[in-house]
Amino acid sequence: MELMKEARGWILVIGILVVVGWAGFSVVNSVRDMTGAVRDTTENALGPVNEMTGGLATQVSQFLNPTPTVLPDPVTIIRDVRTIARLETIQYSVEKVVTADRGQGNLEFLFGDQLIFVAHGVVIAGIDLDEIGEDELWLDSGILYVNLPPAEIFIATLDNDKSYVYDRDTGLFTKGDIHLETAARQVAEAEIEKAALEDGILDLAEANAEAYLFRFLTTLGYPDIVFVQD
Repeated sequence: MELMKEARGWILVIGILVVVGWAGFSVVNSVRDMTGAVRDTTENALGPVNEMTGGLATQVSQFLNPTPTVLPDPVTIIRDVRTIARLETIQYSVEKVVTADRGQGNLEFLFGDQLIFVAHGVVIAGIDLDEIGEDELWLDSGILYVNLPPAEIFIATLDNDKSYVYDRDTGLFTKGDIHLETAARQVAEAEIEKAALEDGILDLAEANAEAYLFRFLTTLGYPDIVFVQD
């Protein structure tokens, strides 16, 4: 009888331990599920906030750095059509720095406007073959004489992709003259042409034109060619 009572006691203890262990396991699982649910709920709640914050940041960036809209007029007017026979024989690439200033003197810090413009321009020169008429070519004792027109500048323009305003300083009470950059561009274009002329672009254009026409006329069967100018 005592053995049976002792066995029953152990069975009761083991049963209690099993029940306690199962209850503890259930509690742990419940806490884990609750924690995961809270985490998912938090993430779901913060998701729209994060999206709204990101969208707001994008809108602020677009507001501070707007993309310019350029709308060309659909109407195109062709003013003039001409036939040209230009022989372009040389091209210069010139860079020039121009400073434009409104010149406010002692009031510069209040109403002044100054900018530094870095201009990159292209100058193209050559001769106009349309000016060579029948009287400009003649044969004498087997020698072909060619009276070439003088070399000239065909194009002197800015490269807008490479030209830019390096720096601009305005006074306290001015937003800047909207025409100042235009004036700087015009002066820069003239200075670029002037620099090319001072470097002898017309002489080089004439020499290149003679070399090109000499090769061309030689292939036509004129071995002796002399270039002259009035």
